[in-house]
Amino acid sequence: MTSTISWAEAELSAAALGDARLTRRAVVIAQAFAAHPEASVLGATRAAGAGAAAKAAYRFFDNDRVEGAALIGSHRHASGFRAAGERVVLAVQDTTPLDYSAHEGTQGLGILTDPYHFGLWVHTTLLVTPHKVPLGVIGQQVWVRPAEETGKKHTRKQRPVDQKESRKWLAALKETARFARALPRTRVVMVGDREADLYDLFRRAERFRQPVLIRAAQDRRVEGPERRLWPHLEAQPVAGTRTIETPRRPSQPSRKAVLSVRFAPVCLRPPGERKGKFWPTLSVWGVLAREEAPPEGVKPVEWLLLTSVPVENAADAEERIEWYCCRWVIEEYHRVLESGCRVEARQLQTAERLRRCLALDAIVAWQILYLTRHGRAHPQEPCTSVLSPDEWPVLYAAAHPRRPVPEVPPTLREVTHWIAGLGGFLGRKGDGEPGALTLWRGWRRLQDFLLAWQLFQEHTSHPPPDDGCG
Repeated sequence: MTSTISWAEAELSAAALGDARLTRRAVVIAQAFAAHPEASVLGATRAAGAGAAAKAAYRFFDNDRVEGAALIGSHRHASGFRAAGERVVLAVQDTTPLDYSAHEGTQGLGILTDPYHFGLWVHTTLLVTPHKVPLGVIGQQVWVRPAEETGKKHTRKQRPVDQKESRKWLAALKETARFARALPRTRVVMVGDREADLYDLFRRAERFRQPVLIRAAQDRRVEGPERRLWPHLEAQPVAGTRTIETPRRPSQPSRKAVLSVRFAPVCLRPPGERKGKFWPTLSVWGVLAREEAPPEGVKPVEWLLLTSVPVENAADAEERIEWYCCRWVIEEYHRVLESGCRVEARQLQTAERLRRCLALDAIVAWQILYLTRHGRAHPQEPCTSVLSPDEWPVLYAAAHPRRPVPEVPPTLREVTHWIAGLGGFLGRKGDGEPGALTLWRGWRRLQDFLLAWQLFQEHTSHPPPDDGCG
């Protein structure tokens, strides 16, 4: 990703839209969205100097030949190139609702958490390195929940998984396994929270030979004297401790937590309602991470992780804990998508148009999160890995208006702080590293500066003709 333009072309040029003009239009819209992520469709295209592209953008989102899956598919292909050199990558997943209740005229929406809010449900699979650098969106499922689904929670155990929304995890597993086959030298591990604790998922993961790491939600039946999952892990000796930093929450600041670590092989027995149906036991490994001495008044951290990746010693167990910590990146990604891209403010009148727009917004949201996380993981890397030959000098001039632009490109850490400064980051002692939304605001200002510089360059290289008036 060397610039907004080359980034958009790299991510979307292979989009299977069946028409070169549609693909090019997708690139132009992505460029406009990346430069002005908080603006409306009309505002972004106009602000980016796209002129008549605003009408073209609305026609693009109204075109039945445009499929969001094709746009994500092209980006997924580019993500594979970024992952090819990694030993391990994590396919972290989460679900978020997008609320369009304020746009009453929008057709085709479904209910959200109650019958009075309407919108779309989105399940995203984000590829992340163990250093928490997002490499790309490799899957995105979007659906509406029919009103008649309200009140069926009590029947969930009687319905097969393919008739419940839980099938999103199985679809994501299949999608991840297909992606992993293209990276034979990289271990791709699917990571899910407690909602993904499904017997069917572990069974199909074994069939697909797809590594998984899932936080347990149920005290499942297991083979052994303890007979249940939690007692089985609690009976194991403490193998060591691991210190993690919890993410900041609205009601709780980030903090460090010291976790005791236990691990053991586990044989999961099939759920009780499937006895007599010849469902097999499943062999996995369990890791119990528990905060033994939390601060007063704070709920302790406790994770019981189930994984198909062998855990043979304390170092393996601690690594699995670090892998699960990477799941927080998907929550940050969804915040960027909702607050940075303001996807819930899109007014496109139909759910199908919103789906197509969401595919582009999803890729743009990844771009700024990549800049944030890549800069933290590789602070001394030259900024030319992220910024173009035009972008970084313009940024330097904006951050240092009285200094000449240096010949040697600055580091990633320097440019991320300068971009964040344009977005309001003060960089005081104790402020830490800038967040994605602050960087996004700075990125938007940088694109305005860049556009002004490019227009100035064009004007000075092509002066107006002499009108003969002196």
